[in-house]
Amino acid sequence: MRRTALLVLFGLSGLVLAPGLSAQAPSADTLATVQKRGTLACGVSTGVAGLSQADSRGEWRGIDADFCRAVAAAALGDASKVRFVPTTPQNRFTALQSGEIDLLSRGTTYSFGRDVGIGLSFTGVLVHDGQGFMVKRDLGVNSAKELNGASVCLQPGTTTELNLTDWFRANGISFTPVLIENFQEATTAFLAGRCDVYTTDRTGLAAIRAGRGAEAEQYVILPEAVSSEPLGPMVRKGDERWADIVKWTGHALVAAEENGVTAANARTRAQDANPEVQRLLGSTGDFGRTLGLPNDWALKAIAAVGNYGEAWERNMTPVGVDRGRNRLARDGGLMWSPPFR
Repeated sequence: MRRTALLVLFGLSGLVLAPGLSAQAPSADTLATVQKRGTLACGVSTGVAGLSQADSRGEWRGIDADFCRAVAAAALGDASKVRFVPTTPQNRFTALQSGEIDLLSRGTTYSFGRDVGIGLSFTGVLVHDGQGFMVKRDLGVNSAKELNGASVCLQPGTTTELNLTDWFRANGISFTPVLIENFQEATTAFLAGRCDVYTTDRTGLAAIRAGRGAEAEQYVILPEAVSSEPLGPMVRKGDERWADIVKWTGHALVAAEENGVTAANARTRAQDANPEVQRLLGSTGDFGRTLGLPNDWALKAIAAVGNYGEAWERNMTPVGVDRGRNRLARDGGLMWSPPFR
């Protein structure tokens, strides 16, 4: 291949925070803080279609945004009581550490360093993703292994950069890095043809491609996924009850899909003959009290945003993201819920 510019953008996985950077939680009881305030402050992205993006009316859409609504419905009984806080890869962790936000739901890769080393914890995986590559169709490239000798435009200090370096080295492919600090400038460069290849998480590639409208067919996402990027919500360490609320809200959405509970039928299914569904929706058991919530906390979350499959179909399918590994485990995917018992 001729030596040209390969564009690598900041993946949804984002910036790796320096080891040792941490902060004490401003409150040991996030639920009490949220309930006293009457709103959930939820950190989202500055705009990735399918995950979290404000529409033309300023309404936040995407599976990450819907997860914020589900947690608000569980904790406050009202999915509309969310204040969406756009965060960048550079400030998202400090926003959560400082208490500016109560929950980070922003396409962040679940990794050891982030879960252990910065005073924050993941509560699960919302989207199983992986870093990929997109090219213009007329480049005639069918595999990332055909990109030997390219120069690489990238944002420094990201897991995207590390993944790229590791994968190219493992495959004997050489490249010259070209650092680009600004995300929008890099995007514009690729679309204008200044660079040949775009790499980020595959959900991000699909969103960018879908955003080209009638021109979408001019772009091809190459088959390789060069990393595993499990994207999940984060909370501060030291508040186990809040972590449990966020974690089990995610499980509730998946369990609802497993049991055929939808936004439309959640309230009627509360009297279902299936004991698991009864416990999930709070008509039996006392799970809500254990969390400091009403027993119908999960019912409210499901009624607000639907089950996991409904949230996926509403947000990810329209931007062309195949469900793939995000199918239920019984269907060959990786999504499953521990039992509600």
